[in-house]
Amino acid sequence: MVVGAAAACCCGHSHSHSPFLLARFRGSFKAVNANARDTESESKSESAIFRSQKLAQLDEELRRGNDKAALSLVRDLQGHPTGRGLHCFGAARQVPQRLYTLDELKLNGIDTSSFLAPVDQNLGSIERILQLAFALAAVSARFAFDLSQLQLLFITLALLFVWTVDQISFNGGVRNLLLDTIGHTLSHKYHSRVIQHEAGHFIIAYLLGVLPKSYTITSLETLTKEGSLNVQAGTAFVDFEFLEEINSGKVSAKMLNRFSCIALAGVATEYLLYGYSEGGLGDIVKLDALLKSLGFTQKKADSQVRWAVLNTILILRRHEKARLQLAVAMSDGKSVGSCIDVIESNIDFEDI
Repeated sequence: MVVGAAAACCCGHSHSHSPFLLARFRGSFKAVNANARDTESESKSESAIFRSQKLAQLDEELRRGNDKAALSLVRDLQGHPTGRGLHCFGAARQVPQRLYTLDELKLNGIDTSSFLAPVDQNLGSIERILQLAFALAAVSARFAFDLSQLQLLFITLALLFVWTVDQISFNGGVRNLLLDTIGHTLSHKYHSRVIQHEAGHFIIAYLLGVLPKSYTITSLETLTKEGSLNVQAGTAFVDFEFLEEINSGKVSAKMLNRFSCIALAGVATEYLLYGYSEGGLGDIVKLDALLKSLGFTQKKADSQVRWAVLNTILILRRHEKARLQLAVAMSDGKSVGSCIDVIESNIDFEDI
């Protein structure tokens, strides 16, 4: 009987399992799974620590103004042999570059007329209110201090002189500082929109392989950091390679594609969130000027912009979670390295 039972088991026709053996098997299986999970968790923890240390080093290089060293560090972390580097830098999946029609963009839910000619309604309203307040103040001052028409004229001319100096010397920096500060203070929508706009620039640059160098959300913050009214709030990049190509008069297609998408990333982000864009007119003007300086015809420029619009919006849609978390980090004033860590932590490598 023993021999027959053993033979039957070997032939696969009859099985007799001891409950004790099954319990031991299940226990061993659970132990293997638990050990695998522990090993995976430990590996992820080690990777996070390694990345955190390297990104802290990156922040230090950027703080010192060592752009080349910072970019070299990030590139060394691409495809790191231990698998603990930066997986998302320059790894975005992009659409093929060709001539796209407006109908093709509309099929992808994109209406370019809603964001390629942005008008800042928030700041426009604030400026009109300030103009009205100034007019009322002038009338009130005339009666309160019994000012003559000539005195009122001199005051008006003095203010116009200050405004002119601002436009010529600071490119409207004083005006922008005043409006932007009031906007961030009184309008939650304006404050939120600016943050989302800059998060769009930041994440698109990073995913396309351009390293963000610094960012500011308000004009007051920019004035404090840069000490200049001529510098507007926004995101700056490690762009010495791009500038070298510009100065040589020959810009590669790859470099132009990167910066076309980065320039449109802010308005594209606003469009995805609100259905239209208010900020970013300066970005579009700069891109248009760049294409003209490179000798692009209107047809060729339109083709470049349409491809960049489609490519940028599809990337932003695919990585919405990472962009939203990045906006929170930027709102909290996190360092560039910390913001990069947020992106890396919220994008699965398989989704790139």
